Amino acid sequence: MDTPPQTAPIVLGIGRWLNRPMVYKRRYLPSLGAFATFEVAAKHLSFTLAGNELNVTQAAISQQIRGLEKALGTVLFVRKHNSLELTTAGQTILAAVSSGLDRLCEAIESLHHPEETPVITCSGTNAAVTYWFKPYMDRFRCMHPEVQFVLLASDEDDTLRNFDEVDISLICGNERCDVGETLHYLFPEIVEPVCSPEYLRRCGPFPDPASLAGAELLTLHPKHWSSEAIGWFPITWNDWFSAHGIEAPSRHPPIVSNNYPILVDAALAGHGFVLGWHHFVRPLVAQGRLCALFDAPLRVDRGSYLKVNKSSRDKPAVQEFIEFILSDLAQVEQGHLPRP
Repeated sequence: MDTPPQTAPIVLGIGRWLNRPMVYKRRYLPSLGAFATFEVAAKHLSFTLAGNELNVTQAAISQQIRGLEKALGTVLFVRKHNSLELTTAGQTILAAVSSGLDRLCEAIESLHHPEETPVITCSGTNAAVTYWFKPYMDRFRCMHPEVQFVLLASDEDDTLRNFDEVDISLICGNERCDVGETLHYLFPEIVEPVCSPEYLRRCGPFPDPASLAGAELLTLHPKHWSSEAIGWFPITWNDWFSAHGIEAPSRHPPIVSNNYPILVDAALAGHGFVLGWHHFVRPLVAQGRLCALFDAPLRVDRGSYLKVNKSSRDKPAVQEFIEFILSDLAQVEQGHLPRP
């Protein structure tokens, strides 16, 4: 009678002594190739077909399976005249081998194609990024916290929209699109005077457009941007008064800035009226933080567009963000601001 290897009784003895199941040591496992051969043979339930798939002889498969059974100390197949059947032990080993090999393949695949965190890069003017992109970003990330954003803002560099890393841009004007890019029309450009409820209470009433001639008018500096930098000129207080047949006041405004968000913040703080672009101030008016007092908008013949760079059209997160924006805009009436 052969004497069994000393390692097995020692391990079993320790297992019983510790009163816990024996753990099979990895160094005692048969080769990974043997397990892979077993999986193929179990799939076909045929050593011949397994040999065909692995490009070896039926005898080589049979020999490798016998070696595996000997190493495991159990029978994996019931050999019949013209077929094979898995034993209970074979079914158990097959489930473990298939799961292990699948996980190994997934790990190897991840080395070559690591899962990337979705990043959406947006560009626009300071106002576009502050009052348009960022609120949409905040709402979108509540639903998709795994998505990261890069927001690039400039009132001086219109070429940001052409950077390779930029996915989408808010642009003003018409037909500014290169081959392969996509433009989504968003809304017309409409401006209207707005002020805070506190300023209205302290300095009002302002019953009609003419009454604004005596109000504090927060004004964009003429150097806010040039047509060479951004590609369009902003609407001014002179444009708004002229459109309503009113002579613009000549007194110096209390606050002038080349940064539109600074003027909006000043209006929120109660320092006067600011010309509010509808797509920027609509949420602030809806929240009651700013007031549009009378129906006196100025609409110009140019629109705002969402420009999608051609390299971004196949990015699922970018497309979902675009659809989120367009769906939201479809529910918003762009022609009017809420009235107090």
